[in-house]
Amino acid sequence: MSLLASTASITRYRVDGKIENNLLETIYNGLKKHIIPEKEDASEKIVGWTSFNDPFKPNFEGSSFSIGNYLIFSLRIDKKTISQKIIKKYHAIEVEKRLKESGLEYLSTHEQKMVKDHVINVLGLRIPATPNTYDLVWDYEKSVLWFFSNLKAANEELEDLFFKSFKLNIIRLFPYTMGHLLAGLSDSELDFLDQLQPSGFY
Repeated sequence: MSLLASTASITRYRVDGKIENNLLETIYNGLKKHIIPEKEDASEKIVGWTSFNDPFKPNFEGSSFSIGNYLIFSLRIDKKTISQKIIKKYHAIEVEKRLKESGLEYLSTHEQKMVKDHVINVLGLRIPATPNTYDLVWDYEKSVLWFFSNLKAANEELEDLFFKSFKLNIIRLFPYTMGHLLAGLSDSELDFLDQLQPSGFY
């Protein structure tokens, strides 16, 4: 989801920790190491960083991801979806071909699986992945990050890739974590907060 869209879903995070030295260089190296590959392969899903300005030609040179106190870049998730009906069709064609070549009447369960894996791999090379881009804004000074998606899968990919790239954890902010981290509660109030139970509304 785009930062510049007329409507947006946003997940707010607190960044746990700071980068000790060479902030922009460290961020650049983390982005570069986990940049979205330009060349597709047969993988079902590819996850990586890309540029906010040009998500299909990622380029982080010249600290292009830095605007004032903010770091702005995007997470891209490219997924390939192959219809089970298409897999079934080409699996049947491939099985028939191998039976004719071998003179056998049937293939074993293991051979059937090998054929299916081969078909999925070949189709994966042919079918282009669908790209999904999610922008993020990181206020480094305030240790706050806004991620422009509420999708569970996208948020989980962000949390994992962010740690791999920058060796920093990000903590999703919702009422409970905000109470713990931002409300300035005393120890006794924090103990009370830990004992609270969710209520159901019917």
